[in-house]
Amino acid sequence: MKRYLLALDQGTTSSRAILFDTNQNIIATAQREVTQIFPKEGWVEQSPMEIYSTQYAVMMEVIAASDISANDIAGIGIVNQRETTIVWNKHTGMPVYNAIVWQCRRTASIVNELIENGLDEHIKKTTGLIPDAYFSATKIKWILDNVPEARKQAENGDLLFGTVDSWLVWKLTNGQVHVTDATNASRTMLYDIHNLCWDKALLNALDIPEQMLPKVCPSSMIYGTVSMPKAEIPIAGIAGDQQAALFGQSCFSSGEVKNTYGTGCFLLMNTGEKIIHSTNGLLTTIAIQLGDKVNYALEGSVFVGGAVIQWLRDELRFFSESRDAEYYASKVEDTGGVYLVPAFTGLGAPHWDMYARGCLIGLTRGTTREHIIRAAQESIVYQCQDLIKAMTKELEKPLEKIKVDGGASRDAFLMQFQADISNCDIYRPQIRETTALGAAYLAGLAVGIWKNTDELKMLWKVDKVFKPQMKADTREKLLYGWDKAVSRSMHWAEN
Repeated sequence: MKRYLLALDQGTTSSRAILFDTNQNIIATAQREVTQIFPKEGWVEQSPMEIYSTQYAVMMEVIAASDISANDIAGIGIVNQRETTIVWNKHTGMPVYNAIVWQCRRTASIVNELIENGLDEHIKKTTGLIPDAYFSATKIKWILDNVPEARKQAENGDLLFGTVDSWLVWKLTNGQVHVTDATNASRTMLYDIHNLCWDKALLNALDIPEQMLPKVCPSSMIYGTVSMPKAEIPIAGIAGDQQAALFGQSCFSSGEVKNTYGTGCFLLMNTGEKIIHSTNGLLTTIAIQLGDKVNYALEGSVFVGGAVIQWLRDELRFFSESRDAEYYASKVEDTGGVYLVPAFTGLGAPHWDMYARGCLIGLTRGTTREHIIRAAQESIVYQCQDLIKAMTKELEKPLEKIKVDGGASRDAFLMQFQADISNCDIYRPQIRETTALGAAYLAGLAVGIWKNTDELKMLWKVDKVFKPQMKADTREKLLYGWDKAVSRSMHWAEN
């Protein structure tokens, strides 16, 4: 029996590969950074060829480093940064433009046009999303409208669109397979999550030819194969990174919640087969599709989570390694009244303000670098608390338990502050690579390593539980200050 599963984790800042054995032990890992390009204020791009080349390179590195035969790998699971939009020529295989990254705000005016044309409610009811430049739909339109000859080529059937998963599968199968899965489709702002099909009204409104779009498939099945020397490895799982993390955290039942701390932060709650349309600024999205069965989720998105620490490192040069933030933050008892709102690309849930911008407020002559670093750390938690507050309103009861993952979940200061501010228990698992693990689980189900999610549920184990220790009046005072700071950042960039 083949004993290994390979997870390809293509994220916003890096491409990673992790090889698991069937007991979910990590055998080998590899990672390469992906360059982010900022052509104008609020614009974010990446090279699609770099996305693929880095992902292919780490895949091969992991296989070489593990000293196993590619023939021993039962399947490949792919997880990806969601909403990031790539359009390429299906004959040449070359992108017609850079990938427009999910953080990019250039299409805010197109979103406003959709709202002015009365499509606001249709988008919410059909796709479960809130009209925003975050999603893929308006990014596709921008490429077709602004790249010379792109629209004509698209209408002639020469161009393909895909989120990063589609691009990787197409490249890895040598242009033989053009698919996506339901979780990624549900993030395009073009997909009807009720009827599980592309929505013709939105395609017409944005003038997007349907023939560009990939076939939508379940999240666990064999889509095609990757040719290796002496091996054909099936690609057997696809999911957007946040849904993969929900799956990797074994949140298979309605009501289970996870929060991922990555470049952004993403709080998801499995709502089972029930679609819940939020009245509190959360998104309704597809959690996973296994066969014909679809589970849904409520989601809150923070655009700038761990990215605020990268900003301190790269632009302000406060430290040389991101992990040093925890050390510096612990050097002061509090922020000295300083708040940092990292609305560098607007605010996501529950505010949904495309024109918000970052602000640093409460500075005094006594403010130090350490105060600002701590304020940055705390801003991640405050933004997550805004999501938790919205989800609490939706459920009409407080959350008692949240499973956490992502790079920043290793930060004990951050996790304890999250427990304190949210007043609920924070569960950190033994395996924090839950996004990649979710990909491995999906691939493993498709190739028969596991029979069902009941077997997977038994594999999840806790590493540490962070319990709230903060007094209620302290919590209320801190949150009051945060709300004031957020109000200062909102609508800043409006004309």
